[in-house]
Amino acid sequence: MKTIARVLLGLGFATAGVLHFTREPNFRKIVPHYLPFKKEIVYISGVMEIVMGIYLVFKKPSDCVKQLINLFLLGVFPANIYMARKELPLGDKQLRKSVLYGRLPLQFVLMKMIKSL
Repeated sequence: MKTIARVLLGLGFATAGVLHFTREPNFRKIVPHYLPFKKEIVYISGVMEIVMGIYLVFKKPSDCVKQLINLFLLGVFPANIYMARKELPLGDKQLRKSVLYGRLPLQFVLMKMIKSL
């Protein structure tokens, strides 16, 4: 069962990473205004997600890799908060404020799933 979860998480990360390149303007909008080099941040985080995704698809992560993935998830969490506070759309879909804020705890669910692999 853990293998299926690991592969699904890996595919999710890899897909999200690819979307950083194919839909870069959407991701740039949720980078908090106080950070410079928004486009570069989007591309770098996209590469990181692709690498993490491929790794998870093909290999069981060590505790160190799990910690690195969770640090990454914590690192991008401010973008999710910024998105909720500014009520920014998810791609081309405007979500209700309750949904934008409701997504925030899911980041910690994802971190717990990574830790359990």
